[in-house]
Amino acid sequence: MNATLHKLLSDIERFGEENDAANDERGRRMLNITRGTGQFLAHVIGVMGARDILEIGTSNGYSTLWLADAVAPNGGKVTTVEMAPAKLRMARENFAASGLGRYIDQVEGDAGQLLARSGDSSCDVLFLDSERTEYVGWWPDIRRVLRPHGMLIVDNATSHAAEMAPFMQAVAAEPGFSTSLVTVGKGEFLASREADMARYWAGWRER
Repeated sequence: MNATLHKLLSDIERFGEENDAANDERGRRMLNITRGTGQFLAHVIGVMGARDILEIGTSNGYSTLWLADAVAPNGGKVTTVEMAPAKLRMARENFAASGLGRYIDQVEGDAGQLLARSGDSSCDVLFLDSERTEYVGWWPDIRRVLRPHGMLIVDNATSHAAEMAPFMQAVAAEPGFSTSLVTVGKGEFLASREADMARYWAGWRER
């Protein structure tokens, strides 16, 4: 990671923390992932050699930049979707400042609709950080768009355990999928078609 991107990420972190402390309304908060989670996502992408990343929930683009920086050496791309106009604008500005714009496809719209029109087996990694009450309904399309040996990573698995429980239970009951929980940041729920991969990530800890 170059110095410019490192500073930009630090600036976005600081802005997110200050903004969220000053706002109680969920729609006005950035709700960014932790730096440790960003490092974990980058590590997963690097080890997998992933090229096609789908992110559900851009916010101001903090997590997207971690994903894009990780996928850049593979010549891949991050497709990320967000509905809130203010967050779309902030993310667009952050992407331009990062120099990683060519690795990011920013989509404005509804995440469920994007998932529904995405192709079968079209992504290596799907990072889910959006409206948790929608996850169970999205699961058939999430399952469909993941490639064989692809990885689903879902934020807030421990910070919002009660909200996440129905989705995690549904995925864990799915034949052919192996799941695990990584205790980094706000908790990351992982689901993979490859059992050994899920067991490997279960042993990963924030560094």
